[in-house]
Amino acid sequence: MSKSDDSSAGPRRRTWVARLLTAAVFALAGLIFFTSFNTSKGTNIRTDASLLKLSDLIHERSANNAELEKTAALARDRVDSLAERDDGSTKAEDAKLAALRTAAGTEELSGKGLSVTLNDAPPNATARVPGVPEPQPNDLVIHQQDLQAVVNALWQGGAEGIEVMGQRLISTSAVRCVGNTLILQGRVYSPPYKVSAVGDPGALRKALAASPALQNYQLYVNAYGLGWKVDEDKRLTLPGYSGTVDLHYAKPLESAAP
Repeated sequence: MSKSDDSSAGPRRRTWVARLLTAAVFALAGLIFFTSFNTSKGTNIRTDASLLKLSDLIHERSANNAELEKTAALARDRVDSLAERDDGSTKAEDAKLAALRTAAGTEELSGKGLSVTLNDAPPNATARVPGVPEPQPNDLVIHQQDLQAVVNALWQGGAEGIEVMGQRLISTSAVRCVGNTLILQGRVYSPPYKVSAVGDPGALRKALAASPALQNYQLYVNAYGLGWKVDEDKRLTLPGYSGTVDLHYAKPLESAAP
């Protein structure tokens, strides 16, 4: 074989290897594309469809819970009416039972009081006070601690009864938020949030103003425009709690045997 033949064989080998590598790259790219398409089934794989389905499920369950509460309330009224038929109890016993129901929150309650409304700040809110840093997303929404602070302050101010978003609170009620969405007794709510209490309006206002947590909240109201509104009501009616009063998770501690 001549020198000229050897010199030409090198480039030909390199060209063949380059073509083979190029074909392999395209084949691999095709495999990746096919796998991606098969995984997404023709949808946008950047969209988390599971979150959308979960949100729909939560709202559906919330609506179902509302219907079940109505059914439970009707059944409870029926039981109460049957129990009141010639049960042999005295007027004193009936009055004591009525007082216990009112204290437990299962009876409708009316009287003077006030309502507190909390709301998220506008989505494009900026700092309103010179020298205050621009807000972060968490600075512009209502949090669980804000709602709990209002409820705790109203109890501290002598509230006879409290409702949140139209639902009466009882001793087992838990005000919980996921993000800025309120989950209360199996139902889901979005802001604005309204908390109403029956009691002396002056004492309730004083308790709200004295709360350290709400004093901190007021800083964000002034700085970024979080919603805060307090209205007095001369005649406020709170519904009786209509859900179950049984404990589903916590259990009473059994006394140890002697």
